[in-house]
Amino acid sequence: MKKAIIYRRVACTEQGGKDYSLQHQEDQLRKYCALKQIEVVEHFQDAASGTTFNRPEFQKALEFLRKNKKCVDLLLFTKWDRFSRNISEAYRMIGLLTDLGVECNAIEQPLDLSFYLATPEIENDRRSMNTREGMRKAMRAGRWVGRTPNGYKMGRDEQNKPLMCPTSDAPFIKEGFELYSTGLYSISEVIKMLEQKGFKMSKNQFVASLRNPIYCGKIVIPAKLDEVKEMVKGLHQAIIEEELFQKCQRIEQ
Repeated sequence: MKKAIIYRRVACTEQGGKDYSLQHQEDQLRKYCALKQIEVVEHFQDAASGTTFNRPEFQKALEFLRKNKKCVDLLLFTKWDRFSRNISEAYRMIGLLTDLGVECNAIEQPLDLSFYLATPEIENDRRSMNTREGMRKAMRAGRWVGRTPNGYKMGRDEQNKPLMCPTSDAPFIKEGFELYSTGLYSISEVIKMLEQKGFKMSKNQFVASLRNPIYCGKIVIPAKLDEVKEMVKGLHQAIIEEELFQKCQRIEQ
């Protein structure tokens, strides 16, 4: 009689739909093993993403297999996306399991391994692409969607949409631009003067701020394969005037 480990997984973001619930997966796996006269020697379950195998219970399963080499024939799960959502990682893990003498398979999708592994990854790529396109669309509309720069925090507009707004640090940022624009002070000197007033910023952060047009109300949309780099007027409140920003750009940093 063949011996098997059964493995179940749900993602943290999944809302417990019947087909993906841990209990449903276990019921299906145990019924399959009973029908095929396969002995279940151990079971493991994870509530984690399927993009990597750095899952607590899966790692325990691997350790069990290493300690009981040649005592387990199969690693079974319901569907391939319960095993992995990353095709390259999945093939690597299949090779490792094969070296341990263990065959892995999805009881509901026993054929066309590469197809079932590729489908979740393609779906992940599609979602990522849609997210990136959504971000570029928002930026073209004047909304910053990245990490908020010093002097700003993320708030909401009248339509309850995300919109950056200045923080209490904004006056210090503005003063830093004004001091540097005179050409009388080095970056280190400006930083020291601001520190004396209670505002701290590293040299790298200050240099990045001086070069960032977001402070004068502009948003830069990076170039991509079929689109050139562009700059649009942001909906957020500018901290400095564009003239002051350009003046700072003319000073050699």
